[in-house]
This record gives sequence, structure tokens and C-alpha cells, in this order.
Amino acid sequence: MYHGIINIYKEPGYTSHDVVARLRGILKQKKIGHTGTLDPAAEGVLPVCLGMGTKLCDLLMDKTKTYETVMLLGQVTDTQDTTGRILAKAQEPDLKLAQEQVETAIAGFLGEYAQIPPMYSALKVKGKKLCDLARAGREVERQARKVQILDISVTKIELPRVWMTVTCSKGTYIRTLCHDIGALLGCGGCMEHLIRTRVESFELKDSLRLDQIEKVRDEGRLTAYILPVEEALSSYPALAAKPEADALLCNGNPLFKNQLDFGKAGGGGEPSEGQMFRIYNSQGQFLGVYQYRQDKSWWKSWKMFLPS
Repeated sequence: MYHGIINIYKEPGYTSHDVVARLRGILKQKKIGHTGTLDPAAEGVLPVCLGMGTKLCDLLMDKTKTYETVMLLGQVTDTQDTTGRILAKAQEPDLKLAQEQVETAIAGFLGEYAQIPPMYSALKVKGKKLCDLARAGREVERQARKVQILDISVTKIELPRVWMTVTCSKGTYIRTLCHDIGALLGCGGCMEHLIRTRVESFELKDSLRLDQIEKVRDEGRLTAYILPVEEALSSYPALAAKPEADALLCNGNPLFKNQLDFGKAGGGGEPSEGQMFRIYNSQGQFLGVYQYRQDKSWWKSWKMFLPS
């Protein structure tokens, strides 16, 4: 079984679940999970977790993401992208926008803003997916959620199209961002194209298409493209258990300062509340992630990656 994270290039037409299903067939293993959905029409970076790496799915979902998108002004659809039913179309005079006007409106979304999730999304309201309700012709009230637009830049304007690069927090809908920019400009807008170029340290240039995965598998080179779990957590400082605490560690028990060898793993210094650490046994074997709890002055198990 493979363990770790592989950087997949999701091609248009595939759902994220399609990618996982295809990978299960290619790798001949069931324990595979993706790290957040991309719309079927979208493409780009989709980190996929394998084996013990599936414990990192929720962690990667929280990471910042970068997109390149094309916004189409003058058109409003029910899905907020060009795959949906057109609800409104601006007249030609309404699209006589100055480039500076468009750039100013876009720049105004930098930072935190309250975004209302689209009806065509996988979010649930009272146990039902919004997209299922939308397909049944029902629209329900959605609460606005705070999202962070960490960076937004215009790369080209050829009205009615605007090319943008956006770096944002988890939970941000780029098609809703396009819709909201169009609403602010008074002409409406929707998303025409979307490509995800980065998820934290996973970049587009390093991603592999599914047929490339099959090729490197057949050549016996697949493991070179899988990021080990330990490396995926390299931003966390390391701690090592003393020999007498190895059994406690293997059972996922909390550990106190006198049970840890700070000099051996290099994780010294005063820890802060909630700080995460990679944890090793006294033999240097990586076993999991522990979190410091200040109220009890101990390190508590957060995720364990025990070999089977």
C-alpha cells in the first residue's frame, strides 16, 4: 500500500470523486481521499492522500489556495459560472466600463469579506446538499461566511472578460467572487474558466495527470512522486520520546516534559498553546503529531501514524 500525498492534475470533466475512483483502480488500493472538491469544469492541483496520508485530508483542506480565473462580465447564471442557466444578460451600454473602474472594484475584495455560498455547492443545510435542493428548483437562505482574499491581481482585461489570479482561504468560492464583483460593477458577472495552481506547497508545475500516474507506475517510479507523511508535516518542530516513554507513545498516551528528549529531536524552546509537533520514538521512528496543552503542561496525541 502507498502512503503519503500525491499531487494530481485534475482535468476538466472529472469530479474530485472521479479522480479518487480512478486512482483506486490504478494503485489497487482503497484507502485514498481527496483534499477538497474542484468543480467538474475546473482543472488544476488536487492533492490526494494515500494510505496513512488520508489522516491529513482535513489538514490540507484548511490550507490557502491560488487560482487563475477568467471572469465574464455582463452575464448572471444560476450556478455563477458559464455552465449554468442564464438569468440576466447586460445590454452593450452597460459594459462600457473603464479599466480603472474594473480594477478598483476587484481590489476592493482584498482582505476579509462576507461571502454567501452558491446554491450549486456541496454545502449542507439541515442535512441536505444545496446543489440537490437547487436541482429540485428550491432556493434556501444561506448564511454569509467570512472568507479571506489574501491576494488578488488582474493579469488582463479584454471586456467583457477579465483574467485574475486569486490567493484565498479555505471555503472561498471563486465563481461567487466573480458574481459579487459583477454585482458591484452593476453589470453582473460569472466565472468562465478556473484553474487551481497551488494548494500550500503543492504547485501546478509538479502535478501529474492520471495517465501520467499509470505511466510512472508501470515504470516503477511512482514512489518518487509521493510525498511521505513525515515530509508533509515538516513545518512542525520535532520531539523525541525517551526510551522509557516509547510504550506510552505507541499507545497514543499524553507525554510530559520529563518524558521527552528535546536535544535529540531539536524541538526545544518554550511551546505555545495548541502548537503541533512531529513526534518520534527513541529510535528516531516517526509516529505521529502531538499538540501541546498548556492547561496540563503535556503533549497530547493529535494524529498517530503507526506502521501496520
